[in-house]
Amino acid sequence: MTDIATRIIEFNKGRLPEPLQLKYEAMAESMFRFFRGTCHLFYEDLNQKEDFPDSPPVWICGDMHIENLGSFKGDNRQVYFDLNDFDEAILAPCLWEIARMLTSILLAFKELELSETEALNITRQFIDVYAKTLAKGKTINLDARTADGIVSEFLQQVEKRKQKELLKKRTFLSKKGKLLLSTDYPKHLQLNPDLKVELLSHMEQYLLQNATLLDDYRVKDVVFRLAGTGSLGVKRYVFLLQNKVKTSKYLFLDMKQALPSALKPYVSVKQPQWASEAERVMALKFRMQAVSPALQGCTLFKGDSFVLEEMQPSEDRIDFEQIKNSYKDINRVIVDMAELAASSQLRSTGRQGSTIADKIIALGKNHAWHEPLLKYACAYAEQVKKDFNEYLAFHKKGAFKE
Repeated sequence: MTDIATRIIEFNKGRLPEPLQLKYEAMAESMFRFFRGTCHLFYEDLNQKEDFPDSPPVWICGDMHIENLGSFKGDNRQVYFDLNDFDEAILAPCLWEIARMLTSILLAFKELELSETEALNITRQFIDVYAKTLAKGKTINLDARTADGIVSEFLQQVEKRKQKELLKKRTFLSKKGKLLLSTDYPKHLQLNPDLKVELLSHMEQYLLQNATLLDDYRVKDVVFRLAGTGSLGVKRYVFLLQNKVKTSKYLFLDMKQALPSALKPYVSVKQPQWASEAERVMALKFRMQAVSPALQGCTLFKGDSFVLEEMQPSEDRIDFEQIKNSYKDINRVIVDMAELAASSQLRSTGRQGSTIADKIIALGKNHAWHEPLLKYACAYAEQVKKDFNEYLAFHKKGAFKE
């Protein structure tokens, strides 16, 4: 096995240098951020585990952890809580997804300074609720009306957020009186002038050619966008659009490069042929979520495929730091996440090679995999700790500098 630095550098080859350096810095901040930024390491190691519990193939989001479930506004304009990151989505054994989620719980709760007993109890609770939801064969969805406890309160809060809050943070009024995207905002970077012209022209053509809710909008500005941990280094832009009729009305459109799933080298299950990586991401998002987000699509730009999606003020995730002293609230959120994980898999059964629902319902009724899966997650959390310390040593030596 090659060292951590070599494995990470090899995986990230071809990414944009400046954002990639930010990714490497972010990964050095904490063990959990390192885990978030190294999805490829997790599945590379899992693929070599000979006694990992067997499970049928289903559609998985591929990078499930506690910060990849959050709120968004659906195409029915209702705010939902669900899985929200499908960059790595692929057809794979269903328990692969759950192993990554369990590891994330153990790592995140260690940083929150929960006791080992509490973390293990909550992890067992996730396994139990996930299995019971599979066994029922009944999917759930969570919005402000159907959620309980902290998730209900969270959704009620984000539902009140307005577009003007995003505008205030991310834009400024130019000397000519035009509202433009601010490059003083920490997550915006200025673009090369020629690339900016090409992007603006591309988006104008996209709006003309696609009969969508964006017909009434014109393109006003574009900047490079920084977001996430694992995706830092991919090409990502945010556009400011203005309504042609209601000129005081604006929206933000995110355009994110779609790369092959990090799991692809390690999955033996035959995959469908997709027209593009962006089509894969969008198709599986549509398939696994209860309700699709508003305003989303795909486009090709300069030979790369991109996912388009509206940026919303209602997009957010649960801040576990704020509830770390309430075991009841944490447990409630984890229960909701377990139900959503099972629901996403049930919802997408029987599609393009995924197993029929009966097989994962049977898995939910079989308890033989519970303890082996928990044992693997505990062992892998320790492996992440070792890998993180090795990463920090390489990082300190400047191994990741361009």
